[in-house]
Amino acid sequence: MTDDPNTLDARGLLCPLPVLKARKRLKSLDAGAELTVIADDPAAIIDIPHFCHESGHDLVSQGDSDGVQTYVIRKSA
Repeated sequence: MTDDPNTLDARGLLCPLPVLKARKRLKSLDAGAELTVIADDPAAIIDIPHFCHESGHDLVSQGDSDGVQTYVIRKSA
């Protein structure tokens, strides 16, 4: 776990919690800020890009290493 407001550790959470928590965290960030989401839910690989597309946020990057996914989301204006 981290206290960094720009990092969300969503490991151990299942759909739809990683997206719901990312949405809540993004609300507290300024436009243009980046949020790093760490998840291990297999559905997140579909859910997070879809959430970004639907909400207008930019998915800057996504990666997967040993079943742990990392997403960088830039908050839209």
